[in-house]
Amino acid sequence: MSNVCILGSTGSIGRSTLDVIACHKHYNVFALVANSNHDLMIEQCQQFKPRFVVMQNPDASKRVKKTLASLNLPCCVIDSARAAEEVASHPDVDIVMSAIVGAAGLLPTLAAVEQGKRILLANKESLVMSGELFINKVKQHNATLLPIDSEHNAIFQAMPSHVQGASFDAELHQQGVSKILLTGSGGPFLNRDLTTFCDISVEQAVAHPNWSMGQKISVDSATMMNKGLEFIEAKWLFNANVDDIEVVIHPQSVIHSMVQYVDGSVLAQMGNPDMRTPIAHALAFPERIESGVAPLNFSDMLDFTFVKPDYQRYPNLKLAIDACREGQYATTTVNAANEVSVAAFLSGRIGFNDIYKVNEQTLMAMPNRQLESLDEILALDSRAREIANELVRKWEQ
Repeated sequence: MSNVCILGSTGSIGRSTLDVIACHKHYNVFALVANSNHDLMIEQCQQFKPRFVVMQNPDASKRVKKTLASLNLPCCVIDSARAAEEVASHPDVDIVMSAIVGAAGLLPTLAAVEQGKRILLANKESLVMSGELFINKVKQHNATLLPIDSEHNAIFQAMPSHVQGASFDAELHQQGVSKILLTGSGGPFLNRDLTTFCDISVEQAVAHPNWSMGQKISVDSATMMNKGLEFIEAKWLFNANVDDIEVVIHPQSVIHSMVQYVDGSVLAQMGNPDMRTPIAHALAFPERIESGVAPLNFSDMLDFTFVKPDYQRYPNLKLAIDACREGQYATTTVNAANEVSVAAFLSGRIGFNDIYKVNEQTLMAMPNRQLESLDEILALDSRAREIANELVRKWEQ
């Protein structure tokens, strides 16, 4: 029996994780962490009866605590300032699903790493914000790091078997790997007239053609910043150079990513676009378990298409790749600015095209500096958010 802590249990990844766990008796839900969706958290507690519950929104925490008490459920609701870190690093926890969106997921994930847990990483911002520091802590504490993003999980599966589980420390070229091919759907605006991008609404931006995701990630997919953040994450997960990674648009989202070898072979991982597949893979690795996802029906497939990304259409993708080449200060800055700009777009304060303007100008305003500690990373993240918020107010509609 493995005890699982889910950071972000009410989000799409968290819900999919619980769907997989519900099908397998050898996983026990030990702790659930969420922000404010108290109604869904109560439902999850009724079904899985975790030992600990954390709601990061104080009002939601009070409501959950009161309701669970009235239902006589044996769940302890923790509401301390560092509650998420406490449950993620609890000595009885074996597996931590890191699925809190954004910078908020960094500290509890690091807390789990420092206790040598098995980390199922869906929070790409942890590596975007603090890649070198994060990977060094994984090595130092002998933690297990398994990628959950469908693309990185696909790359992981297509890597040589003897480097899986420690690919962040491998020399790819010595293993015969010549390139990582990171696929992306292109989002809902792959074929939209560029002159109409200024008219894109929130409803249009969050309507992803293939995946069911939260609003922030859906907007990131529409701008392809999501792929840019995944590019940065891939650099750290697979110890790759910037020139070792290539983004390829694959609208069907069936091939989730590929690894190209020096002999000309290309290994691809395929499957229906459902996050339960990579979740099941990482939960059971190196074994395999059922995920609840239907297998591909190849007779129904008409074609696969691949195109290079157009940086005029996706300037945020180029910005993220350039930041990756620039260094840690730049990737931390771009991530912080993007969280601010996307939130402003979702609340109707700025337009779709302004997301890139805020991100680019925030990076331009941030001086190049070395980041050697977590405190320095968090301070830079905070300053980048201040700059981005000033720019949002400048362009506010």
